[in-house]
Order: sequence, then structure tokens, then C-alpha cells
Amino acid sequence: MKNSGSEVRRVCPAHHHTGWCLGKTSEGAALFRPEVANRDVAKMNNAPPTVIKMYAAREEIYPREISGRYATLRWACVWLTQAVFYGLPWLNWNGRQAVLFDLGTRKFYIFGIVLWPQDFIYLAVLLILCAYFLFLLTAVAGRVWCGFACPQTVYTEIFMWIERKIEGPRSTRIRIDKQPWSANKIFQKLTKHAAWSAVACWTGLTFVGYFTPIVFLQHEVLSLTLGPWEWFWILFYTFATYGNAGWMREQVCKYMCPYARFQSAMFDKDTLIITYDQERGEPRNARSRKKGTDHATDTVLGDCIDCSMCLQVCPTGIDIRKGLQYDCIGCAACVDACNKVMDKIGTARGLIRYSTENALKNHLSIEQIKKQAMRPRVLIYSGLLLLIITAFFMRPNFAQAAQARCHPRPWFTRARS
Repeated sequence: MKNSGSEVRRVCPAHHHTGWCLGKTSEGAALFRPEVANRDVAKMNNAPPTVIKMYAAREEIYPREISGRYATLRWACVWLTQAVFYGLPWLNWNGRQAVLFDLGTRKFYIFGIVLWPQDFIYLAVLLILCAYFLFLLTAVAGRVWCGFACPQTVYTEIFMWIERKIEGPRSTRIRIDKQPWSANKIFQKLTKHAAWSAVACWTGLTFVGYFTPIVFLQHEVLSLTLGPWEWFWILFYTFATYGNAGWMREQVCKYMCPYARFQSAMFDKDTLIITYDQERGEPRNARSRKKGTDHATDTVLGDCIDCSMCLQVCPTGIDIRKGLQYDCIGCAACVDACNKVMDKIGTARGLIRYSTENALKNHLSIEQIKKQAMRPRVLIYSGLLLLIITAFFMRPNFAQAAQARCHPRPWFTRARS
């Protein structure tokens, strides 16, 4: 409390009269009026109860489109992953579908290899290898999988591209959503959701095409003779794709994906993450010139002009300038946006960049960062990967077993009820 002419409102149980009393506070002696404090306490007791909501409503995020090195790399991953996913079922191998998981006959066809139920050890080893590779990748480069190749990121990018083509850029989408419903708004919304549904449906058909030969599945779809399980999985995968990429988007990464929760256990101070160079950027101030002095306060300004472009392009809606957050998926959209702003104001790139905590603190060079990558955690993951691969392929009779699984067999026999 401060004694600067204002009333210090405290309840003095030893005084029941009106007027000013002398009491002690944490900052020394002060005068207060008991009747004023008692009146305020009575108001608080008679106030209606306050309802505290434990769930905050989702705020709509409108990511701005950005171009740059990392955006190009992300779209390259989109094209590569989708070309493999959509194209692989149509690829033939010795007169059969190249990749087919035929659950009816309990055979998995992977190019020239045929796997039987007793061969699930290979699937277990493959999953273990993928897990350790993901751990290694996370320890070295953070969440690059999430930002560039994760299916949630890939399909969200596709759906956002459709949204931009139909409804327009970020400012137009915000304005449309604030406007009352009209014929034009209804037409745009219906067109967008129809396009989303088409992509989601084709994704569901392709997914089922890995378990039912895609050629047969195509004829069954056209003739509406699909089996019950085929109908279920096509609709389920269609709904999942449409809901996750079209509606939930960043909520899947923030609340549903377990990888975002336990990734911190694989991070250390030498892990590559998206960082904001606070020493270089602060104090930030809106301006259009190069780093200079704020003549009003005689303060040397940082390189950050507080344009909020890093926030506008973020698909999860976070401000990277507040430091590392579990919401960050490492897509580097903010890096591309910040680099473009730095180019416009004539300042060096890299205010927001891929770096490590130790590199920012100790001003390490790129070569020093590379040397820090060979640390015990990374070496352990690499050693385990190498050990599993060596033990698997060097085990006795592996060559003979692999050759036996590659001989031609009838590739598909479908049981019809």
C-alpha cells in the first residue's frame, strides 16, 4: 500500500468509530478509514458468484500465405508424399498390385516380397526402426517431421490451398466470415466444402485400395457393390480427413497428437528449433527504416519492427517471439515471413531462424552447431539404429528366407459371400 494522498482501505478490528485511524502496513504507517473498508467488504460478500470456465473457445486462425525456401520445401514434401500415397496402389508388379495388404488371404504383397502371418516380426522390426529414426531426427532437428511430412500438416496445407483459391487471401477470408450470410457467401462456402469432401473421399478410397485391389474397388464404387467393411473404412477415413484437415487443424497438433507432448523429453539445448534472436531483435518498434535510434527515448532499436508477420503466417497461431512453445510444429513459415521483412528494410536475414539454445546464448557459428550435433544422445540413437539393422540383416539364413518369400504366388483370391 502507498500513502500518497489516497485512502488505504483496511479493516481495523480495534476501532469501531468513523474517521481516520493510524495503522501499520508493509510500507510503514498509514491512515485509513474503517467504514470505507467495511463497505467494500460488504459489497464483495453480496456480489454474485463468478463462473470460471475451464474451457476456452477456439479462436479461428487465418494463416497468411507465404513463399520462401521452407515453404517450397514443405510443398515438395506434399507433392512427394501424396504422389507415393495416391500412386502406389496403381503400380503393377509382375501382373499384380505392387503393394497390397490382403487380409482375406492373410498375405502382404510388397513389390517382390510376400509376407505371411508368421512374418510379422519384419513389421515389428520396421516399426522399431521408424520409431528410433524419429527419435534421432527429433534429437537433432526438432519437429521437422511435424512441420514438413506429417499427414496432418500435409492435408492441412492442401485444404488451406483450396480455401485460398475459393475464398481468397487472409484479409478476404476474415471479411467474409464477419459478413452476414448472402448468396455469394453461401456459394463460396458450399464450393469449398465440396472440394474438401472430394479430396477426403479420394483419400478414403485410396486408403482402402491398399487392402482391396484398387482396380476391383474402382468397379465396385461405380456399381455401388461395396462390402460393408469397405463402406465403413472409406467413410471413416473420408470423415477423418475432412474433419482433421478442414475443421480441427491446429487442434490436432495441440491437443490430440501425443508426439507434441513427449517431444520435450527428446529435446536438449543443442536441438535445432525455430528461434527468435531476442538480443538482436529487442527492443522492437514499428518503423520502416533500418536499425537506428528512437529519438523520443534515445533508445537503440532492435531489428524487429513488430510487424506481426510471424504471427500471421503461423498455422497454430503462436508468437515465436515468446520463445519455444509446444504448439510450434517447426514448419518455419515464420522464418520465411521474417526473412522477407528483413529484406525489405535492408537488414540481414536470420532474426527468426533454425538454431539452438546454446548457439543463441554462446553465439555459435554454423560449423560449431554441426559439431554439437555429435553428442551422446544422438550417438546412442544412431548406435541403436545401426545395431538393430545389423542384427536383423546379418542373422543366419536371412538371405534364404528373403529369397523364399519372393517367389511368384497367386496374388489375389477374393472370397465372396
